[in-house]
Amino acid sequence: MTVFRTSLRNLLAHKGRMALSAVAVLLSVAFVSGTLVFTDTMNTTFDKLFAVTASDVTVSPKGADPSDESPDTGRPESFPASVVAEVRKAKGVAEAQGSVTSLGVTVVDAGNKNVGPTSGAPTIAANWSPYELRSVELAEGREPRGPTDVVVDRGTADKHGLKLGATLRTISAAGDFTAKVSGIVEFKVTNPGATVVYFDTATAQRQLLGKEGLFTQVMVEGKPGVADETLKADVAAALGGGYTLQTAAEAADAGREDVAGFLDVMKYAMLGFAGIAFLVGVFLIVNTFSMLVAQRTREIGLLRAVGAGRRQINRSVLVEAVMLGVIGSVAGVAAGVGLAVGLMELMSTMGMELSTRDLTVAWTTPVVGLALGVLVTVLSAYVPARRAGKVSPMAALRDAGTPADGRAGRLRGALGLLLTLAGGGALWAATQAEKAGTGSLWLGVGIVLSLLGFVVVGPVLAGGVVRVLGAVVLRVFGPVGRMAERNALRNPRRTGATGAALMIGLALVACLSVVGSSMVASATEELDRSVGADYIVQHPMGAPIVPQAQAAVEKVAGLDHVTEYRPVDVRITDPAGKVSRERLAATEPEYPRDLKREVASGDLAAAFGPGAMSVGSDYATAHGVKVGDTLSVAFAHGSTARLKVVAITVDSGNVDNGALYTNVTTARAHVPAERMPAPVLLLASARDGQEEAAYASLKTALAEYPQYKVADQADYKESLQKQVGQLLNIVYGLLALAIVVAILGVVNTLALSVVERTREIGLMRAIGLSRRQLRRMIRLESVVIALFGALLGLGLGMGWGTAAQQLLALEGFGVLEIPWPTIATVFVGSAFVGLFAALVPAFRAGRMNVLNAIASD
Repeated sequence: MTVFRTSLRNLLAHKGRMALSAVAVLLSVAFVSGTLVFTDTMNTTFDKLFAVTASDVTVSPKGADPSDESPDTGRPESFPASVVAEVRKAKGVAEAQGSVTSLGVTVVDAGNKNVGPTSGAPTIAANWSPYELRSVELAEGREPRGPTDVVVDRGTADKHGLKLGATLRTISAAGDFTAKVSGIVEFKVTNPGATVVYFDTATAQRQLLGKEGLFTQVMVEGKPGVADETLKADVAAALGGGYTLQTAAEAADAGREDVAGFLDVMKYAMLGFAGIAFLVGVFLIVNTFSMLVAQRTREIGLLRAVGAGRRQINRSVLVEAVMLGVIGSVAGVAAGVGLAVGLMELMSTMGMELSTRDLTVAWTTPVVGLALGVLVTVLSAYVPARRAGKVSPMAALRDAGTPADGRAGRLRGALGLLLTLAGGGALWAATQAEKAGTGSLWLGVGIVLSLLGFVVVGPVLAGGVVRVLGAVVLRVFGPVGRMAERNALRNPRRTGATGAALMIGLALVACLSVVGSSMVASATEELDRSVGADYIVQHPMGAPIVPQAQAAVEKVAGLDHVTEYRPVDVRITDPAGKVSRERLAATEPEYPRDLKREVASGDLAAAFGPGAMSVGSDYATAHGVKVGDTLSVAFAHGSTARLKVVAITVDSGNVDNGALYTNVTTARAHVPAERMPAPVLLLASARDGQEEAAYASLKTALAEYPQYKVADQADYKESLQKQVGQLLNIVYGLLALAIVVAILGVVNTLALSVVERTREIGLMRAIGLSRRQLRRMIRLESVVIALFGALLGLGLGMGWGTAAQQLLALEGFGVLEIPWPTIATVFVGSAFVGLFAALVPAFRAGRMNVLNAIASD
């Protein structure tokens, strides 16, 4: 109890000095808690949606994937209406409703503006039936009663200003049709952002599936007391084979699995950045407790002199850490809930709607937040606590806050150098790897070891690097600059730890900048080298191109030719009799002109002749295939062909790696027209001298189909750059948390350093140092510490990025590009970070009373 009272008294006495450490804990815990609350809320949202939309048993065509937003043919799998009648006769069935659902549609308003989500959630077109009233209710108007009626969800109506009577055009693989809004529905649970439109059953069948009398699913409800598994068995017995049956639980599990990949990526990526913030926070907490222990040397010595044991002193500091961790963690958990709400608002701008009604705070979230916050704080304070326990009673006779020895130990230097060399060796091994898996392992090991090495060797480097920075940056400020340099050199361990906190965040920024720039440069070079077509037409998400849009492209005046690219699922039997599932690219003889593939052997143009095909070098090596071999190719939903291999293309470093080619005419000969996959890509070239006119005409022709993008090579390069830039901006935004914590570390180090040097500051003021000079000295000290961390971080990050790029070269990204403008901006920005971090400590130092400062103990 005495230890607890002492710890509490010390914590309250130094609460101002502890505040920034508590904020670091708060931010880190808030990120973890916010991530957990956010992902739990998303899970709750989807669980509720699946619960109201899943029937007791759902019957689907064999092999159909209800979540497939882009079926190859553009139309979902279906079966005849007679299946519904058969299901109704099954034992245990109370009701069976035929359902028509298509996710491969686009809905536009009267101004040809897409009213569906451009990313994330799908656009769903379905038939209206009593079954839909389980999940929605009519808020305005009436249900659809004929081919000119459409019902739309409230979220879409509000977002796009759709009222009753508004005209909507639905674009599907079966054709375009228009209808007027006859009703608006509201979801009984949260709609995660999908656009939903309903038609009467006959219209849905005709316009979405191509003809009436077809359904995509049967929604089955069982009689009272009949278990779902029993009902499933009864329906299966009535139907026989050829169908996929799912109970409500199985359908919900399948739905969760569909969104699990996206949720897991978000969850673990955000937790990873939270981990980085925790790591940075460790340096802040270690520095805080180290400096507090140093400043309380005399106090601790007096406690030892009056009988306090080492363990009691050690426990006293650790109890302070526990209390600090608890305070920061509790506040962090509360802040995490607010962060989760903010993330939900952010996601709504990206097309995923989440409601605070579904906000879920599981009991595990505060437990994990508290455990992590307290554990990290206590572990961070452990070394300073041990150091406090070693203070002898004689320390009561010395001045408090005596600076630590400026020389970093030889052992520390040797260990840091060893770790850095080991990390460098692992990074070099990554650049020499022949397989991506092996290289990735070496890269990970190299990043960890080199980071640890720089952290350990940081105090050793601080002396030399700070002197160089001082000569370049500080000497121009005269004596004030030299004093700032000496203050930074006074305790290399502290300077190294403070700089290391900033180093981690900036190293990741530099690494990702190098990787991102290299990927864009590599893709641009490959585009220049390989793409011969003038224009590329495709859906941003890779969805099939509907026939009417393709026809519009082919009618454009000024085009020399249009090449379609259709991926067809096949099963290939190689010369050894081994069967493998592959995707065969069915395209046209002009394709080798539009996309230039390097050929290892044979003639690629001949692959588009009758009964011929080509394979990639990876497939040829894995299956022992050579030019002249004949392969048995079984087309999905079609017949089997014997195709001769007339060319082998090089896969490494090429666009469309791994593709197997044949003529689209060959594919059509073996796949029924209704099962033939739609093209996912159109490549077009203009006649000589008509490039600009053809480009404008293409844009005009596809204006009625806003879901597709027309890009010339300049557009495509700009799009690549934009996509990578957006991804990097998201990552930089998440890394900003670690950098904010690092800035807090600089602020705390300076603030505690000012307290530690109170008497010294008073003496300097007494002999003539002005307030302005004092504030400038502290600001310059902060700048040099920030630049020290930036220099180490940027150098380390560029090394990581270079090694990662060499690894990416195995996947065809062979150009290394260092984004020097970004690196320079970050370095200069670090100086401003230092200035900002020093504002409050410098202001407080300038306000010190000179006599009180001289008299301080």
